[in-house]
Amino acid sequence: MKISTKGRYGLTIMMELANRVGEGPTSLKSIAERHQLSEHYLEQLVAPLRNAGLVKSIRGAYGGYILSKSAEQVTAGEVIRVLEGPISPVDFTEEDDPAKRDLWIRIRDSIADVLDSTTLSNLISFEDKGKNDNYMFYI
Repeated sequence: MKISTKGRYGLTIMMELANRVGEGPTSLKSIAERHQLSEHYLEQLVAPLRNAGLVKSIRGAYGGYILSKSAEQVTAGEVIRVLEGPISPVDFTEEDDPAKRDLWIRIRDSIADVLDSTTLSNLISFEDKGKNDNYMFYI
């Protein structure tokens, strides 16, 4: 399963908002400039996040976006599902071999478990301890 730029940039937006809790609304322009991303593209991504109730928009000269819930209550899984759709490494059907179907289900559930157990708070407080194993997995 490959997460597209929608999911990756969506997490970037959400992490920026989580980092700025208490500072008032954050503009997409400031996020775009900080991460060298297209403001127009971020506008397209924030709409489904707002519709899903993950962010609130604040209008006005000093407007922007804020989180609708605390960073501890929003998971990476919620953000990815809103922007990418259901989490599944492959589309499996009832005709598939039962052993392969079980494998795809276990992979899907493992990915979902990691995403659903990782909050925005976890992401913004992450500290790289220099443990870089450089594993490459091919599925």
